[in-house]
Amino acid sequence: MPDALAQLFLPAECLLCGSVLPFVRCDDIVCAVCRHRWRPVRPPWCGRCGQPEPHFGSCRLCREWPAELGQVRSAVWLDAPARRAVHALKYGGLPRIAADLAAVMAKHVAPPEPGACLVPIPLAPHRLRRRGYNQSEALARALGAAWGVPVRVGVLERIRETATQTTLTPAARLANVAGAFRARNGKIGMRNEVLVDDVFTTGATLAAAAQALARGGATRIAAVTFGRAVIPDFT
Repeated sequence: MPDALAQLFLPAECLLCGSVLPFVRCDDIVCAVCRHRWRPVRPPWCGRCGQPEPHFGSCRLCREWPAELGQVRSAVWLDAPARRAVHALKYGGLPRIAADLAAVMAKHVAPPEPGACLVPIPLAPHRLRRRGYNQSEALARALGAAWGVPVRVGVLERIRETATQTTLTPAARLANVAGAFRARNGKIGMRNEVLVDDVFTTGATLAAAAQALARGGATRIAAVTFGRAVIPDFT
C-alpha cells in the first residue's frame, strides 16, 4: 500500500521523455517507448568484432586486435537517446538504470554458453572513489541476473591510468591501454570469461583486458557492451 500511494501522488517518470510510468513498471528508469527507440545493432557483421558493414578481406576494425579477444557483440547503436541513458549510468549517479540497459542487452545479444562468467571492466581507483560505483559492474550484475550467468567481480584490476581516447586512432587506442590491466593475484584459472562494458568504440579497452585475463589463465574470452559508437573515419 505505501508503494501504491507513493506512485499515486509521486508517479515515476521516464528519464528520457518524462512520460509517467505505469505502476507495474514504476521501478524502471526508461519507458518501453524510449527503449524501443534504441536502434539495435543487426547483421550482417564481422563474425569477430560485430561491426555491421560489408567486409572484403580482413576486417579493418579488429585485424590489429590481439588474438586473446574473441567475439564481441553490442546491443544498440550509441545514438542520442541511448547515449543519454549511458551518460545517466556513467555520470548521473544512476546505477539503477543498468537494469534497463541490461534488459535490452539480453534481448538483442545471445547469452554465452553454459559455464561462462561475466567480468566487468574495472575503473581506476580514483574514478571509482569519485563515482561511488563501477558502471560496468552494475551492468554486469544486471545482465547476469537477466541471463542467469554468474558475475566475477575483482578478477581484473586497472593498474595504470590511461589518457582519454576520444581523438585517438584505433592503433593509438591499442597502444594507449596496453598493459593497463592485470589479473588480480596473478591467476584466474581455466575459465570462459565474457567481458562487460558500457560502450564499444574500437575495442581497444576490451582487447587489453582480454590479454590480462589470458595471462591469468582464461582460455576463452568474449565481450558484450550495451552501446556501439559509430567509428570515426581515421583515414
